[in-house]
Amino acid sequence: MLRERVEQRTHRMMEEGLLEEATSVKSFRGTNALNTVGYKEVFRHLDGEMGYEECVEEIIKNTMRYAKRQMTWLRRMEELNWIDLPANHLAPDLIHRVDSAVQR
Repeated sequence: MLRERVEQRTHRMMEEGLLEEATSVKSFRGTNALNTVGYKEVFRHLDGEMGYEECVEEIIKNTMRYAKRQMTWLRRMEELNWIDLPANHLAPDLIHRVDSAVQR
């Protein structure tokens, strides 16, 4: 399920103009703000180091690695209350679930 969401998000980012955005900020590529998953792969694509499809797959792969590291780190935090939400949750359902978790 996580991979599906990452894939959908990556494709949506590309459709909504990540390539064009990266092109417009390419001269700042050495800054920490652009040393992130997504930009790094797109810059490599723009430099001709990889094709479009490989770029998309690299973004997905590196996003998954990052998400797994985040989950590992967050699982160590005992004071967190995890809320399971279905992929198609609705805002009122989300509000109810968060409110119930806070009340505990």
